[in-house]
Amino acid sequence: MNINYLIYRNLKKNIKNYYLYVFALIFSVALYFSFVTLQYDPAMDEAKGSIKGGAALGAASVLLVAIVAIFLLYANNIFIKRRSKEIGLFQLIGLTKGKIFIILSTENLILYFGSMLIGIFAGFSVSRLILMVLFKITGVDANASLRFSSEALIQTVIVFAIVYLLIMMMNYLFIKRQSILSLFRTVSKTQARVKKLSIMEILIGLFGIGLILYGYYVSTKLFSGDITEMNKLFLNMILILGSVIIGTYLFYKGSVSFIFNAIRKSKGGYLSLNEVLSLSSIMFRMKSNAILLTVITTVSALAIGLLSLSYISYYSAEKSAQQSIPNDFTIVQTEEGQTPFTDALSAAGIDYDVVQRNVLQGEFDLSQIMNSSLLNSSGDDGKMPLSVVSDKEVEGTDVSPNETLFAGSNDAILKFMSIQETGDITLHNSKQKIPLKLIGMSKEAVVSNYFSNGSMPTAIVDDTVYNELSQNLNPDIQDKYSVYFGVDIKDSSQVEEANKIFVELGLEAYRGNGSQSEMIQYQKTNMGLMMFIVGFLGLTFLITSGCILYFKQMDEGEEEKANYTILRKLGFTQGNLLRGIQMKQIFNFGIPLIVGLFHSYFAVKSGWFFFGTELWTPMIMVMLLYTVLYSIFGLLSVLFYKGIIKEAL
Repeated sequence: MNINYLIYRNLKKNIKNYYLYVFALIFSVALYFSFVTLQYDPAMDEAKGSIKGGAALGAASVLLVAIVAIFLLYANNIFIKRRSKEIGLFQLIGLTKGKIFIILSTENLILYFGSMLIGIFAGFSVSRLILMVLFKITGVDANASLRFSSEALIQTVIVFAIVYLLIMMMNYLFIKRQSILSLFRTVSKTQARVKKLSIMEILIGLFGIGLILYGYYVSTKLFSGDITEMNKLFLNMILILGSVIIGTYLFYKGSVSFIFNAIRKSKGGYLSLNEVLSLSSIMFRMKSNAILLTVITTVSALAIGLLSLSYISYYSAEKSAQQSIPNDFTIVQTEEGQTPFTDALSAAGIDYDVVQRNVLQGEFDLSQIMNSSLLNSSGDDGKMPLSVVSDKEVEGTDVSPNETLFAGSNDAILKFMSIQETGDITLHNSKQKIPLKLIGMSKEAVVSNYFSNGSMPTAIVDDTVYNELSQNLNPDIQDKYSVYFGVDIKDSSQVEEANKIFVELGLEAYRGNGSQSEMIQYQKTNMGLMMFIVGFLGLTFLITSGCILYFKQMDEGEEEKANYTILRKLGFTQGNLLRGIQMKQIFNFGIPLIVGLFHSYFAVKSGWFFFGTELWTPMIMVMLLYTVLYSIFGLLSVLFYKGIIKEAL
């Protein structure tokens, strides 16, 4: 038997164990090649310069390589350990370590570069589709053509060739360091078996849960207004990150064993077959995999959180634009500055409505409804300037002389500054103080964010109060423009044509002027690109981490095969064993998933309002999609165990 035939037989024998590894490699290469192809595609820098995604995709490709390289090295480590007995047999029949290395290297070469070629072809095939998806998400009107990039091909081959050399180096060191005896013992080394939990392990478990809950608690206070200094804010972020990650590690190291042991003790030691196959196995195996599970959980939470935040921004683009520009077009100039635009609209046969509001700046004492430490840090005896408009100029609004209504409330500002929705405030003019009662807040803006003094709300007051303020103004805080013009197009189908007129007149060049449709497009372009990149990176990590957990189940399944043989001989059916295996996989895949979802939920919940106006719909959609895709690997593990159980007799 020559070496070539031996390589062929080994490759044929082990191919069934490598199919998911091959799939993950093909997927990774295809995704990387697609990313790099987009990076070099001229279409990315076309479309009126509205998208400059080459640099962003380049940075994402580096992260993608890091994820894939770690996965491939880890997967290779699992597989070479599974073949340790085979390597030992090669040495027993007289093959040198050098020849064994050549055999393994050749197998890997065929498998690795064969998968890479398929991945490059797949990446090229779907590159146009990916570009179309990107243009659709970002709203860019450009043609997506199928283009093969030689630069992308060279970069992909070089990157994955380097990863292959790292894998070969790992294999060489493994073969060189192992003796024949140690090779036969590698597969027989078991993970921690059932033993009595010590007091220290119980304390570690409780401490881990406590750290996670503490991190969650601090995250809820992060932007509540209690923390006002940037240094303290940064330190609290580090504290949250550290406590949650360390707590997650201790959770897998001790908490899972502690909780499952408590369940087992509550049953007085009488466990069903399902509980034996699930609880007893997982409570000690998770302890030995604590670092791996911590990394998977943390990065999963990061992927879900970033994707949720980017989708929140994308999903909220229209409402965010309406808060900044309440009408189709905003012109912050004198009436003479607004006339050319309305004249051009009339000449083009476009019907419109004009909203005109006079805006003043008033100083308010908000100490009764706002975080006092933030208010004091603003200076000037805690008084804060806000825009003021008359209720007479806001249709459908009527407040009494001693009342005021805040409009255009920004969630981020309200959360961070802890502004209450009702309470007593005081309006200061140059001569007197006017006590007012805040009767509520509205998210609907009445003037553009040009007047909003850092996204602060606008105060709507009674016309008599407004006139009194106008006669006793503080000139130091007044803006040079005091009139807001809003133009609404009656026929929504003519908004695009009106926007072209707005741009042609050069009105967007003036500070304070704006087009609502332009702002929506800008928001979708930027956040759409981010969502696209984060989504694909998250999908890559999901597949690689799912494969790693699946490979671990393959290891455990092979190791526990003898136990299933005994159980089958005792009379347990395949169905009996499979139900226990299903419960085991729910725990194996479900615990990291649930913990990751909780981490991402509290991370997103603490600061989502900085990214958009909608929380639940975008976040739930991302979490459901991630859960469905993640569950596929649990199903594959059950199917693998089903095959193991069938072969047990």
